[in-house]
Amino acid sequence: MLNQILNILADGQFHSGEELGTALGVSRAAVWKHLKKLDEHGIPYSSVKGKGYRLQEAIELLNPEQIRAGLSQRLDILDVLLDVGSTNTYLFERASDHMGKRYAVLAEKQVAGRGRRGRQWVSPFGKNIYLSLLVSFSGGLSSLEGLSLVTAIAVERALVRLGITGIGLKWPNDVYADGKKLAGILLEVTGEYASHCQVVIGIGLNLSLSEDDARDIQQPWAELRALKPGLSRNQVASVLLDELLKAVDEFQKEGFAPLQSYWTERDIYYQREVRIIAATHEKRGVVKGVNRKGELMLQTERGIETLNAGEISVRSAD
Repeated sequence: MLNQILNILADGQFHSGEELGTALGVSRAAVWKHLKKLDEHGIPYSSVKGKGYRLQEAIELLNPEQIRAGLSQRLDILDVLLDVGSTNTYLFERASDHMGKRYAVLAEKQVAGRGRRGRQWVSPFGKNIYLSLLVSFSGGLSSLEGLSLVTAIAVERALVRLGITGIGLKWPNDVYADGKKLAGILLEVTGEYASHCQVVIGIGLNLSLSEDDARDIQQPWAELRALKPGLSRNQVASVLLDELLKAVDEFQKEGFAPLQSYWTERDIYYQREVRIIAATHEKRGVVKGVNRKGELMLQTERGIETLNAGEISVRSAD
């Protein structure tokens, strides 16, 4: 019933308890009881005597039928959740029961969203895209080289389909707009590391963020709403998932190598000096693109060095 209430309140207008009760076929007391669950889910709403209840702002709830209707690729399972700890964790816990399946999950909210290196991913209710996809691979860890870069390319291609240009990529898996982070990617692997394994591909994409939502973000951030107002959240989710499925197909057949130059052309740090930050040390060098495995090529005083993603970050030296 909470979903039904949210569907009515999603327009951001006031709806009386009587109106809600009539629409749902329950008493006003039952409506009030279910409205209290909005508090439990951290969904902001207001109540005004004589007017009724409304969400603090209108939202477009995710609709699995709409999202599926825009897919051109095979997807076996799609879950759309009201809230979840983390979409990646949700799939990771179910991976062993779905070997060989392509299983996607989207959530209205994450209460424990995660980025790389254990960072929090800010995930307010009903605003952004929190998407994870479970995919099976037969070649072990070596077959996954470059997958994080391919995922970032899938996000960029989705944005181009949506009419947004000028998107940049940052190794190993961030998506930027106007020098600010727009999307992040987190890959997690389970299974036999030398043979059959499964990968959970997680994408967080900022669609609409307020300054209050973003108060815990520690770096400059961008949102799609500012780049192209009026985008449908369901359309964004559908196009993003479709491009991700296409990219996985392409990657499973050909690996990363055919996309090596595509990445370099969109690399925001190509031919620029950067800082490579690890847990115990830091180094500087000039980015010279990526190799056929998706490893970063860095020109240092010792020559060209190649770097795996691991627990390192790339920052501008400026």
